[in-house]
Amino acid sequence: MVRRRLTPGAVIDGFTLGEVVHKGGMAMLLSVTHPDHDLPMLMKVPLLFEGEDPAAIVGFEMEQMILPRLKGPHVPRFIATAGFDAQPYIVMEQVDGVSADTLLPRCPLPVEEIAAFGAAVATALADLHAQQVVHLDIKPANILLRPDGSAVLIDFGLSRHDRLPDLMQEEFRLPYGSAPYMAPEQVLGERGDPHSDLFALGAVLYQLTTGVWAFDNEQRLPAMKRRLWRDPEPPRRRRPDCPPWLQEVILRCLEVDPARRHPTAAQLAFDLRHPDQVMLTPRAQKLARDGLAAVLKRRFNPDPMAPRPAGASAQLAAAPIIAVAIELPAASGALDEAMRRAVERIMATVPEARVACLNVLRTSLLSIDTTLDAAGENRHVQRLVELRHWAAPLRLEEERLTFHVLEALSPAAAILEYAEANRVDHLILGARPHSMQRRLLGSVSGEVAAWAPCSVTVVRAKA
Repeated sequence: MVRRRLTPGAVIDGFTLGEVVHKGGMAMLLSVTHPDHDLPMLMKVPLLFEGEDPAAIVGFEMEQMILPRLKGPHVPRFIATAGFDAQPYIVMEQVDGVSADTLLPRCPLPVEEIAAFGAAVATALADLHAQQVVHLDIKPANILLRPDGSAVLIDFGLSRHDRLPDLMQEEFRLPYGSAPYMAPEQVLGERGDPHSDLFALGAVLYQLTTGVWAFDNEQRLPAMKRRLWRDPEPPRRRRPDCPPWLQEVILRCLEVDPARRHPTAAQLAFDLRHPDQVMLTPRAQKLARDGLAAVLKRRFNPDPMAPRPAGASAQLAAAPIIAVAIELPAASGALDEAMRRAVERIMATVPEARVACLNVLRTSLLSIDTTLDAAGENRHVQRLVELRHWAAPLRLEEERLTFHVLEALSPAAAILEYAEANRVDHLILGARPHSMQRRLLGSVSGEVAAWAPCSVTVVRAKA
């Protein structure tokens, strides 16, 4: 291999090197320019010293395979790469953002900031998982925050792609990751479960909430295995003003069994954006770690982990978010019943799906809106009550059902914005009977079906 001098002003394959931006244990980042690219760029170069951990080289190869296949606003844009026959490198977009590491000196953070951060990272993970990749090294240093608050994930050297060879698993038997954030199944060598990323994000949220790690930084495997049977201190024990809903979310992320965590990153983001909809369990009220009897049982007689669908794409398909746009007052009992049947058909095939019942409370452009109806009842609250009555025949568990009243000028725009913001997988709407007004102005269901970022089912009642 021909090694090149990495000094400012040197040119490698047309890229002119600038200053070193960051130097870590396995690679360094240099700013670069190129006449064919007018965006800020970084070149990542592995550090190849005598005695270097071979996992660093394999991890760089993994990133060279995975990063070019990733798209979207939550990963750096890929520019170019070169193999180990000359100077190995990866050139990528230099993201306009700051590392989440910069949040740590301010911990514990305000609850609202923690929720916004967690929702942004969970949204980025949902996008990554949709591209069939599990990150497997989520920690503050690998999260960048753009000025608009959205999150960008970096460093895919430990990641797993459903459709690519997993060189890390093929060549090594020890688990790789960052000890304070590593999921129990990852410690045991499992590298294909997206729930591992949810555990890691839960560990980050714990740190931002309490100012300390949920698990220590002990690198030895026996010490890391303790998290399979020893739970962390509840966040409310360390921070009494932590709201129960936030502790519920964090401790659900940190469950040992992946099946007891949120089904998908999108559903985790949903909870963080809608704290009033979080279903509280005994986790929310815990003020002490589990007792000795529970710890000994998990240590010597653990419950078997529930089998999970293999790969990120399979697990996403098993736990979609279904949104049902319901007109209130009901336009037709027959239409309501047909919509409920449509929901039941979907739920029968995807038992981990979550249903969000929506109604749009139309506001006025010209007049001043009142919050009360003719009977003096709060219109928003009344709609929530009506949504619950609508959903009661579905007989779904409370944790699988949420209710939302959206206030907007345009019902279609409100539904589309909700679907985009909450990464809805499937929208169900009812089609009203034909009328001259609908023919001239168009229908809400038609506009939503035309522009929705997901699948749409438009239900029509039989005559």
